[in-house]
Amino acid sequence: MKHLIEQLVGSALAALPPGTLPGDRPAGVPVVERTRDAAHGDFACNAALQLAKAARTSPRKLADAIVAALPPSDLVSRVEIAGPGFINFFLAPAAYQTEIARVLDAGKAYGRTASGSSRRAIVEFVSANPTGPLHVGHGRHAAFGATLANLLEAAGYGVHREYYVNDAGRQMDILAASVWLRYLELCGEEFAFPSNGYRGDYVRRIAADLEAAEGGRLRRATHEVFEALPPDEPAGGDKDDHIDAVVHRMRSLLGDADFRRVFDLGLGDILGDIRQDLEEFGVTYHRWYSERSLADEGAIDRALALLREQGHVYEQDGAQWFRATAFGDEKDRVVVRENGQKTYFASDIAYHLEKRERGFDLLLDVLGADHHGYVARVRAGLEAMGQPGDSLEVRLVQFVTLFRGGEKVQMSTRSGEFITLRELRREVGRDAARLFYVMRSNDQHLDFDLELAKSRSNDNPVYYVQYAHARVSSVLRQLADRGLAFDREAGVAALGLLDDPHEQSLMRTLTRWPELVDLAAAQRAPHMVVHYLRELATAFHAYYNALPFIVDDGAVRNARLALVLAAQQVVRNGLEILGVSAPETM
Repeated sequence: MKHLIEQLVGSALAALPPGTLPGDRPAGVPVVERTRDAAHGDFACNAALQLAKAARTSPRKLADAIVAALPPSDLVSRVEIAGPGFINFFLAPAAYQTEIARVLDAGKAYGRTASGSSRRAIVEFVSANPTGPLHVGHGRHAAFGATLANLLEAAGYGVHREYYVNDAGRQMDILAASVWLRYLELCGEEFAFPSNGYRGDYVRRIAADLEAAEGGRLRRATHEVFEALPPDEPAGGDKDDHIDAVVHRMRSLLGDADFRRVFDLGLGDILGDIRQDLEEFGVTYHRWYSERSLADEGAIDRALALLREQGHVYEQDGAQWFRATAFGDEKDRVVVRENGQKTYFASDIAYHLEKRERGFDLLLDVLGADHHGYVARVRAGLEAMGQPGDSLEVRLVQFVTLFRGGEKVQMSTRSGEFITLRELRREVGRDAARLFYVMRSNDQHLDFDLELAKSRSNDNPVYYVQYAHARVSSVLRQLADRGLAFDREAGVAALGLLDDPHEQSLMRTLTRWPELVDLAAAQRAPHMVVHYLRELATAFHAYYNALPFIVDDGAVRNARLALVLAAQQVVRNGLEILGVSAPETM
């Protein structure tokens, strides 16, 4: 419906006498928005205010000219000029009747637009190190990323979902060492477990699998493992130096093949668990992209060679540095360390270059709040390699705090294990978790009320919205119980009978859905979908409580049923974007 008004104003601007407007009108004109007060119409346009200066006339005079040039439309009842030059449009009842019919005809496709149809987006999200189970913080990343991808698809973008598997580097080496040390304990060795090793029960479980598969073949004596190593933190040493030395000793004692066997066992187990956890949460990917493959396939070397060819790399103190400051970053970045090892940053820019080479023009990364400095450095890398830096967008996701009965929940155990996403899902359910995670903007801290998420009350947003959907299904069952049937054609034809304020409010709210999809996608704001669905559910519940739907008058009955079925369809479409079910009964 907004698009209709934009077309009318655009036609009017094009029909103005030559010379009224100098040259082409600016991009973004006209701006058409829903009015906040129905007394001011359904839509307001500020084109006259935007263009009056260029036209060398007053906004009101230009507004008069625009209104005079508007083509006739049966869907607009009247147009008024308000204030300094706003143009207010009042829709005819036929406009809403036509839109309700569109909802019923389009079904699940209603609200899907083409605003992003020219763009290919790759959305990378979660990408947690496969060093342990997903925790509740990762759950927010998963819900936000998956919903954002769904939202972009609804707005017409071509969307590819990707999980970047950090299967190379120091943390994975530490996991391998942790598994091996627990294996040695199972073999009867006794020692102080490194303070910087991974201590979760899952490490013991993987170690037991290793022991079952290998017996004692990989056993080494305690003195062989720890002799002459730098002391650990409890002994006055540095915990990082100690665990790094343990990893190095493990490599030398086992050899590359057996080290890789332990490494791959841990990686495969945890990554498989992460994949299953996310699938149970309704989150799937087109590709799980291996960091290791970047090096194996030469992508990092190609990216660094490209930077060197352009003169953007220099040597200092034995390391190789990228001139990131030349492209707006706050400091230059090391890409190759003194020991010849390539940095994580080198992998990052190679990965993003590879995304561009796959044909994606929007690179959307969903990252933790501690990555606020990430954007400038990766954009600098892209620009230095001849790619547009603004093709990268990063959405930072803030932290989650759990509350139960008004009390903050301890997020980790004594051993440092965080509450897992799986544990949260088991307590509150998948639907509640998916919706609660995205009901606030991603850049705001989220307080997750466990008791509210489980409650069957109108204060629980997931219950409140789902109940609206279930109530419509209940009405249809009542209709069948009374031996009646819904006549869709008659209902659409009789929509003009619906003049109660509750009906008008519900019509206005549900027909905003396509505009909301475009706006939420453009702003990368899944929480707007939640807010809209709560508003729509409020309008529906108020209507349900105010007027009966199954009445003796067949025309009124069918019209009301057409309206509530359209509302149900929009609720279902919105819940689908959120990854939340739309139950028929509750």
